[in-house]
Amino acid sequence: MLDDIALFVHIARHRSLAKAAAHVGLPAATVTRRLAKLEETVGTQLVFRSARKFELTGAGEAYFEAFADLVQNAETTLDGLSADLHGLRGALKAAAPTNISIGILEPMWSGFLKAYPEIRLTLVLSNENKDLLEHKVDIALRAGPQTDERLYQKRLGVVATVLVASPAYLEEAGAPERPQQISEHKVVRVSTLPQWQLTHRETGARETVPLDARVVVDDISLARQLAGDGHGIALLPVSEISDDLISGRLKPVLANWQGQKRDIFAVWPTGRLLNARVRCLLDYMETFMAPLPVFQGTVVQPDPA
Repeated sequence: MLDDIALFVHIARHRSLAKAAAHVGLPAATVTRRLAKLEETVGTQLVFRSARKFELTGAGEAYFEAFADLVQNAETTLDGLSADLHGLRGALKAAAPTNISIGILEPMWSGFLKAYPEIRLTLVLSNENKDLLEHKVDIALRAGPQTDERLYQKRLGVVATVLVASPAYLEEAGAPERPQQISEHKVVRVSTLPQWQLTHRETGARETVPLDARVVVDDISLARQLAGDGHGIALLPVSEISDDLISGRLKPVLANWQGQKRDIFAVWPTGRLLNARVRCLLDYMETFMAPLPVFQGTVVQPDPA
């Protein structure tokens, strides 16, 4: 009935069934039939019509005055929602880990802003997995397993973790030759990796390393800095230390072993339609990461020089 009332409002505005039919894109016969159905439902004639005359009845005038503004407001709102879903302009709120965003992914954010200048991006950087619904985030980039059933997720890549230490530390303390010997060394541990689960690259053998860390931090960048300053062995994502490995500031430890891999996901709230802006950012992130070896689980090799 609501659709028929909206159609009646268009009929009244155009003072013609034929013009209303053209406006809404319906056959004239359909408009005539639906008007007759509405009049039957309300129990009174709304339009007096003949070959030469169109006029609203008293009941028709009352219905038009009652519903005209409501229909106009509803259609304006629907038009706005349609533009929001399909347009590449307007607000977009995203969340991502701090370390990776101001590091290897900085060109991604910059490139997205240049490619879509009419999108107003609010980027929330944090190493905590904040509640997306509570903070009204449209889409987030996250590392590690995602267990929140309220979120849709799409895997965008995987990052290896490797054991590293500074050349100065290894020269002073010596390099372990087996995973069990790590317990004899100073360790810098990231709190998100409470255990070091190592896998041999060739044999697939696995070892869980017991840790008595000298220092535990919740920030990968700080762990990287401390390891580079000679404070011990650290297990870190390749995405955060590729430059250090290439330059030699950090050296691989137990090069035939690597730690658990960290999947990279795009996540967004369930039950929420992905508007064009969110879909655009999702596609852009996926396209940016796909060709980068670091997001395919590849371990960067140190510079031979």
